[in-house]
Amino acid sequence: MSAAAAAVLKPRDAATLILVDRSGDQPRVLLGKRHGGHAFMPGKYVFPGGAVDPADRRMGVCSRLDPQVEAKLLVASRRPSPALARALALAAIRETFEETGLAVGLPGRAPQRAPDGAWSRFVATGVAPALDQLDFVARAITPPGRPRRFDARFFVADASAIAFRVPGVVHDDAELVELAWTALDAATRLDLPRITRAVLGDLEAAEQAGMDRGRPRPFYRELNGRGWRGEL
Repeated sequence: MSAAAAAVLKPRDAATLILVDRSGDQPRVLLGKRHGGHAFMPGKYVFPGGAVDPADRRMGVCSRLDPQVEAKLLVASRRPSPALARALALAAIRETFEETGLAVGLPGRAPQRAPDGAWSRFVATGVAPALDQLDFVARAITPPGRPRRFDARFFVADASAIAFRVPGVVHDDAELVELAWTALDAATRLDLPRITRAVLGDLEAAEQAGMDRGRPRPFYRELNGRGWRGEL
């Protein structure tokens, strides 16, 4: 892609999911190491995630987003609607399943039909997406000039929401070549993208404050050539 084309590339709606294991003395988050051959963030440790797919708008769920979480998701959106919020949450669950093999939701509640592809494989595990298990941590728009641009919403769910594990999804030739459950303080010592590092700090602050679902959420973007952090 030319520099001129990258400069005008519009960001795609995207979502990522931070899974938090709170069963020990301190919370641990799941991070995956991206394949070194990727054009976007090669070799970096990231949360699983990616762009919203049309199928995410057609997938059934067994529970809806918390109204406060939905409202925060839609602040400053170009076309705000409950359907957009729902598709974003489902994209986070689907991408996590595709990249890690972890199905987040409720067992034994899977719908009888699902869109072809990843959602059909998800339903085959017997799990149904339960959106009330998700909270919303932060939003970030990739700055202009990058080879990929996303308007990414960072969701969070407790690791107890993992209802099924498909083995063999993470390997040397996959999108993620390694998974690591890492304490929040130790995670900052990994090779992280800048935004991942920032969102880890936001998550830690929210955890310490009790994860109130009505709290302001940080919003990262570039304005007039400079990084900007606002609130939603």
